[in-house]
Amino acid sequence: MSLGEPPEPQRRSTMDAKVTAAEPFVREPAAGSTLNVLGITHIYKATGAETAGSFSLWESVVPPGAGTPPHTHAREDEAFYVLSGELVIEFEGESAPHRIVPGGFFFGPRGRRHAIRNVGDKPARVLVLCAPSCGLDQMFGELDVATAAGMPEMAKLMAIAAKYGVTIEPPAA
Repeated sequence: MSLGEPPEPQRRSTMDAKVTAAEPFVREPAAGSTLNVLGITHIYKATGAETAGSFSLWESVVPPGAGTPPHTHAREDEAFYVLSGELVIEFEGESAPHRIVPGGFFFGPRGRRHAIRNVGDKPARVLVLCAPSCGLDQMFGELDVATAAGMPEMAKLMAIAAKYGVTIEPPAA
């Protein structure tokens, strides 16, 4: 924009789209794009592109024994609400993991390492809110493609995550 021109409408940016305002929408229970991210199914209820970058919301179905490696987000906060099943959440600043059961909640602020794992014998269902939406939707899409033919090397996963401001802690040797 040069001097003297009227300002453009205020925009919120997501990694793949620029929109001037979010539009209202309804998503039916079985609807939403689905990704497989490191063995965890993500069913999107709202993407960053749909919310003008305000947030992303998805339901994660976490199989028994599955979880995320310890990781840190630089750009967004995450919130987890357990619908069914049982998770253990470890996070920076706590000496012991926390068991989260249905109705339980965890807030993971940006800049704080955390990891989740399903410790139950049934799949856990979790609503995950990410705000603002700064590219995790795209990161998960890349991870879905990268893992479709089998688990790639950890270095590749870490490189994909780093593009989106997520640092994955390397596994202990």
